[in-house]
Amino acid sequence: MSACTSITRRGVLAGMLACGTGAWAAGIEQAVPNSTGSAAPKLDVPTNACDCHHHIYDGRFPVSPHWRQGFPPGSTVADYQLLQRRLGTTRSVVVQPSTYGIDNRCLVDALGQLGSSARGVAVVDTEVKDPELRALNDAGVRAIRVNFVSAQTWGTTTPEMLTTLAKRIDPLGWHVQILMTGEQIATHEAAIRALPTKVVIDHLGRIPQPDGVRHPAFAAVRRMLDEGRTWVKVTEPYEDSKLGPPYADSTEVARAYVQAARQRILWGTDWPHPTQRGTKPDDALLVDLLADWAPDETTRRHILVENPVELFGF
Repeated sequence: MSACTSITRRGVLAGMLACGTGAWAAGIEQAVPNSTGSAAPKLDVPTNACDCHHHIYDGRFPVSPHWRQGFPPGSTVADYQLLQRRLGTTRSVVVQPSTYGIDNRCLVDALGQLGSSARGVAVVDTEVKDPELRALNDAGVRAIRVNFVSAQTWGTTTPEMLTTLAKRIDPLGWHVQILMTGEQIATHEAAIRALPTKVVIDHLGRIPQPDGVRHPAFAAVRRMLDEGRTWVKVTEPYEDSKLGPPYADSTEVARAYVQAARQRILWGTDWPHPTQRGTKPDDALLVDLLADWAPDETTRRHILVENPVELFGF
């Protein structure tokens, strides 16, 4: 169902304008697994808006032997497409979860189902062969994720591994997406800044609260942003928030990033929110937070459309 046939929580005039110009996409009321609530966001997103961070889990593919935590049910491509209908987004970036280790078959399958509207972020180790990297590139992968926080197939991730992997994928024009805690970012800033590739910092840099913008990790990320080769995903505001929805403490961090470098900010849902074992976040709220983080429509278009196009090549 399109924005032109279902307008929720909006005036008729706004709906007519959206249908007439094609400039904005309205979500619809839709229950979605692993997402609290069913209402559409109050904020209409631009056409071609991209969810730059979500995961797909599918029982057809075995989890890695190292993984002991299972994965959330109701998180297939078909389930995710329900979320897209609810939010009004059409493009997405599928991120390989640690659950599958370096076996990217579920990721590649998801990219095949989603087609040209999706790109991927894979997980590989230092033994990956060039033909595998080329095959992943052909499937729509444009980056690797290097995780210093969760359990990995190889054990503990090191800065040396990060450097080696970045050098391996640099000839493909890919970037490195890094998941570190704030403390790890502060510790490894020099290693990150020395990488040959563009860098994407996951989940707001996992800046600890209540320190927020006063934490050394925030200053480190800001220095990297100022150098022009680093991007930040303003995702998972709930993970380090001490206040709960609408995450005013994380909002201070997100807003500061947006003000510093709107051309290198990315937004995403992190659906199906695998770190949240109890009540799942309201994904419509995660969209609506952008009205506070980026009050200007032009800035939101950068974050939701133009920045993903530049980085992922939609």
